[in-house]
Amino acid sequence: MNNIRNFAIIAHIDHGKSTLADRFLEITETIIKSKMQDQFLDQMDLEREKGITIKLQPIRMNYNYKGKSYMLNLIDTPGHVDFTYEVSRSMVAVEGVILLVDAVKGVQAQTLANLSLAMKQNLKIIPVINKIDLPSSRVDEVEEELAELLRIEPKTIMRISAKSGLGVKEVLGRVIEKVPPPDTLEGQKLKALIFDSKFDSFKGIIIYIRVFSGSVKLGDKFLLMASGAEGEIKEAGIFKPNLVAVDKLESGQIGYVATGLKDVSQTRIGDTITLLSAPIGSSEAMPGYQEPKPMVYASFYPQDADQYSMLKDAIAKLKLNDASFYTEPESSQALGRGFKGGFLGLLHLEIIGERLRREFDLNLTITAPSVSYKVVTKDCNELMIHSASRLPDPTLIERTEEPWVKLEIIAPPSYLGAIMQVCQDLGGIYQDTQYIGKEKMVVTQEAPLRAVIIDFYDNLKNASSGYASLNWEFIEYRGGDLVRLDILVAGEKVEAFAKVIPRDKAFHEGRKMVNALKEYIPRQLFMVTIQAAVGGKILARENISALRKDVTGYLYGGDYSRKKKLLQKQKKGKEKMKESGRVRIPAEVYFKVLRK
Repeated sequence: MNNIRNFAIIAHIDHGKSTLADRFLEITETIIKSKMQDQFLDQMDLEREKGITIKLQPIRMNYNYKGKSYMLNLIDTPGHVDFTYEVSRSMVAVEGVILLVDAVKGVQAQTLANLSLAMKQNLKIIPVINKIDLPSSRVDEVEEELAELLRIEPKTIMRISAKSGLGVKEVLGRVIEKVPPPDTLEGQKLKALIFDSKFDSFKGIIIYIRVFSGSVKLGDKFLLMASGAEGEIKEAGIFKPNLVAVDKLESGQIGYVATGLKDVSQTRIGDTITLLSAPIGSSEAMPGYQEPKPMVYASFYPQDADQYSMLKDAIAKLKLNDASFYTEPESSQALGRGFKGGFLGLLHLEIIGERLRREFDLNLTITAPSVSYKVVTKDCNELMIHSASRLPDPTLIERTEEPWVKLEIIAPPSYLGAIMQVCQDLGGIYQDTQYIGKEKMVVTQEAPLRAVIIDFYDNLKNASSGYASLNWEFIEYRGGDLVRLDILVAGEKVEAFAKVIPRDKAFHEGRKMVNALKEYIPRQLFMVTIQAAVGGKILARENISALRKDVTGYLYGGDYSRKKKLLQKQKKGKEKMKESGRVRIPAEVYFKVLRK
């Protein structure tokens, strides 16, 4: 099948991937003009609102080029660093990529990251400069940057305006001419890679596949090699971009099959699907994908305890659609039952939380983001700690390690001083500064992830007047002077407020926590003491004064000793209450403090 071309569009966020995909759909007449809208392949409302691509989206286009008909399978990919796993999965299913670069912003951090992924897969790379019609475009400078980066002649780089359609037909022609057709192995046993999936209440689990050999059709009995799940194909089809059934999917094609399976644990992204009647050998199974490592952790708790089972089902279905989303059950004395989630970054956390609220109608509380820590105990056991409440007693800990990441910051050279100051505040280690062309530099820095996820990106944007872009990747766990900060209310530790932080930041963080709690905890009938402590040492303290009933209000005239007796009696009663009573912290206090 020499008429098949499988390709993806990769770029930094907001460089015009979805707009270019829109023009492809128009040129190939895949979507009629009356139904066309901006960001057509961004199917979620959340994607349209934020103006970013969150989920990879495949689509098949048919196009006549120089008198020959071609089948073009396009995968539109996200551009944000938090969704790199979506991009990496797309690249295994294609033979070539369009590397899109904004003519104003030039090469950015995610441009480099996605280019690196494409090179590792040995994909054909077609460099394209977009937005050349903008008054502020720097076409020649960006062309120089790209040529230097790819080590190619500048004249081979294409110039387009995806918004107006200028040069887009030529890009489509370049894809047909330069991207190689897939190696098709017709007549052999079915071997197809699962690169995405979703749940449908009628068709069961729908898996997105790239067929590498053989064919699959309605009624075939299938086997998923990693999970061992078996079933019968309920439907086979293609993306237009909605699901359209076809007679069969053949070698080299991209499409979907409805499995009819209902148990979400039976399908895994990266698994190989084959026919039960003629299975391929285990040695022929596709290598799949490297498991993504969650970098940021936060917990989800339903504000209504009755919604726990709904949250459990919603998370299972969402994990099917997002393989980089990790969860495990968790319970809290204060917040009830919930789930600890692992995410690739803060935007990933925000998107998952928003999807749970919108798509499953859940009212959630999301705790403050944190990172995982590696703890080595004195008896040489190694523990991964995602929550401060699980940190062992300090006397049992030999050392504590935290994740470090490599940062790649791309910005104009004139902002080097301000960027170095922001990096210095991270407590990281400077590595290198390189230059791409005349107007771009790449600053490489190593830093602890806990410092990066708080407000580093905002500070970086402020320091560079919005010009800097950031990409980061995990390096290793390194030792650090880390302690557990406990919050005590009326002498009792409150596990939900515990944190793992560097020792030198413990006082500042403790002071901030006790001040917040003093503001939110309602007054009791006795004085409540709020303390922040590390081990047995109290770092900060605030008191919430007692509510006082006017027990002498009904008295008038007479000796003051009568009032004094009543006040003394009230004082003794408050002391007894303090000894036996416990402070009940309302759920909304946890929500407010953790969000703050």
